[in-house]
Amino acid sequence: MMKSMTAYARAEKTADEINVSTEIRSYNSRYLDISLRIIHGYNVLEEKIKALIIDKIARGRIEMSLQINDGSDEAYNFEINIPKARAYYDRLVQLKDQLDLHSEITIDLLIREGGVIRSVEIDRDMDAVWPVVRECVDEALNNLVGMRKKEGEFIALDITDRINRIEKSVHLIEKESSDLLYHYQQRLKERIVALTRGMVEIDPERITQEAAFLAGKSDISEEIVRVASHIKQFRTIMKSEEPAGRKLNFLLQELHREFNTMGSKTEKTHVSHTIVEVKSELEKIREQLQNVE
Repeated sequence: MMKSMTAYARAEKTADEINVSTEIRSYNSRYLDISLRIIHGYNVLEEKIKALIIDKIARGRIEMSLQINDGSDEAYNFEINIPKARAYYDRLVQLKDQLDLHSEITIDLLIREGGVIRSVEIDRDMDAVWPVVRECVDEALNNLVGMRKKEGEFIALDITDRINRIEKSVHLIEKESSDLLYHYQQRLKERIVALTRGMVEIDPERITQEAAFLAGKSDISEEIVRVASHIKQFRTIMKSEEPAGRKLNFLLQELHREFNTMGSKTEKTHVSHTIVEVKSELEKIREQLQNVE
């Protein structure tokens, strides 16, 4: 089954006082490339999250952002810098006396000074958080894979149509190339007649020998057999559950090579034109495969 590498998914899960939300985007890439943005304090979960991604995705650029909100009282802790608050208060009192001010010194004035009250890193209970994170990430990944499969089906339909056209073209090339001996016999006879203006008697045996030599050099039967094998393997890989992108790209290169060889051997204009059309179809398939996992 072919999968696209381009997709988007999101998910959100809540359990007790823990809320987890995630967004995932995937793009084309030669390898599996994971970029994970996770809220500070939960970086210890990064390797577990990457393991979930690796289990479901083989190739592509994966960008995931993860938000975790813990609404429990134990999720936050602060400390007061008493010496700093006292020193700041003493200076406010001094300023008030010197300027003969009558306004009160409120707590608002104290906490405006940075560092009087500050948050303190706490030891978070990852065993309580991880099940919610895993469920959320799993759902998002399943949605992402589903979208990649759906897009892959459209790509597969297009590629299948082009492969069918190429196969028909191969049958046409084979048919056009089946009478090479007769083709070269007639060609040699016409050339000799044109050069000698019919003044030289043509030796049929010599013509047959030369035609056989030229036909042998132009024979593309081996290339046609290999192309048929590659096309059969191409279809098998497309239906496989394994990631198909790299294997199909390799087969596409082999098909290009075989048709290039055919083009260099043939001297028939119609066959050459057909090969050009086939190579155009192969290039369109190559463009589609750039987005296949």
